[in-house]
Amino acid sequence: MTPVGLVTAAAVLGALVGLAAPRVARAFPPTTPPATGAPLSAGPVGVAVVGAVVFGGLAAARGPDPALPALLLVAAVGLVLVVVDLTSLRLPDPLVGAAALGGGTALTGAAVAAGTPGRLPLALAGSALSFLLYVVLALLPRSRLGFGDVKLAAALGLPLGWLGWPTLWLGLFLPHLLNGVLVLALLTAGRVRRDTALPFGPALLTGAWLATLLA
Repeated sequence: MTPVGLVTAAAVLGALVGLAAPRVARAFPPTTPPATGAPLSAGPVGVAVVGAVVFGGLAAARGPDPALPALLLVAAVGLVLVVVDLTSLRLPDPLVGAAALGGGTALTGAAVAAGTPGRLPLALAGSALSFLLYVVLALLPRSRLGFGDVKLAAALGLPLGWLGWPTLWLGLFLPHLLNGVLVLALLTAGRVRRDTALPFGPALLTGAWLATLLA
């Protein structure tokens, strides 16, 4: 498949996944109504556009990389996680587990196909480091990170670690930069208050995606 054909096919697939994501997300309703949260809408058309951009961007950046299926699989689960976190302020364990297990399995297949088994320890190290760093951040006083964020960071550490240490560090840093800019903009616009609970999962996934594009 030509590069243009690969990107186009990936974008179409991403759009289809985005259309389905809100329906899948309905299987994970809020466990309790958030007292100070600000649930946001996530319509299928908007998610489809995001899916097309995310999938197309990964295909354009990675090309026919054996790891591309793993990245697309994590992105597919990530779209559902974004919808759930925006609307329910939660990152369900079954979805995070699917991203970790599916991504890890697909990366193992990529390592076998490419003859690069040495990259698997890097992926595992990336996952472990992400988990430890986010545990520390979650336990800090006044931290707003939940353990769903910690587990998602560990799942995303697999592909980020696979891509190398610079990509991993960038993927760990960017979510906080993106979230800080968003919170500042919402505060300035009067859309939220200082005690408003906001989802961090979208920032985690967006940061990991951007880091992957720049790898």
